[in-house]
Amino acid sequence: MSIRVLIADDHQIVRDGLKSMLAKSLDVEVVGEAENGREAVSLARELSPDVVVMDIGMRELNGIDATRQIVDEVAGTRVIALSMHSDRRYVSEMLAAGASGYLLKDGAFDELASAIRAVASGRTFLSQGVADTVLEDYRRQLSGSPQAAPAGSARPLSGREREVLQLIAEGLSTKEIAARLHLSVKTVETHRRQIMEKLGIYNVAGLIKYAVREGLASLED
Repeated sequence: MSIRVLIADDHQIVRDGLKSMLAKSLDVEVVGEAENGREAVSLARELSPDVVVMDIGMRELNGIDATRQIVDEVAGTRVIALSMHSDRRYVSEMLAAGASGYLLKDGAFDELASAIRAVASGRTFLSQGVADTVLEDYRRQLSGSPQAAPAGSARPLSGREREVLQLIAEGLSTKEIAARLHLSVKTVETHRRQIMEKLGIYNVAGLIKYAVREGLASLED
């Protein structure tokens, strides 16, 4: 039986390349494609793939929050993060969200089929550079080395607040956010106020900087 895979990446050329490469693997079948995190969550619910290959920096809903929703809602589906970033923050956020694997895009074509087989069988798969980052963090914890304090307030944002923050950072108006998330304008305004209070940031420029730093949004078009 083939391993059923959903590819989520906001670049068509990347999706096409991954599909072409995976087509060479007789035990892997690409059953769907998504160009943003929200579409990835919707298709995962509909298709129940064995594995989702998830880009991190996507519009609408970033790969971190999309992963969290899929892991929580779609039983049996495992996620492999696919990113150009080996930064500790991105790796830790994706693994905390429930990803079973993390690949760097510069080595994805060589490693992806192996990673898919590994996570589909219940194992974890990390690119070498990512594994080094995870190992370094583990050594820091064992040695008691202090970790860098997170920027902003210690009060965490809810999943819905993170969604609203990403859309604010992407330039959507309150009305547009309300329509996109099927919420009332008043509810979006409440989320916006709560986000600012939790983070201690009271202007849009500051929110955008925070969202980019936290991996919720990208400076790319």
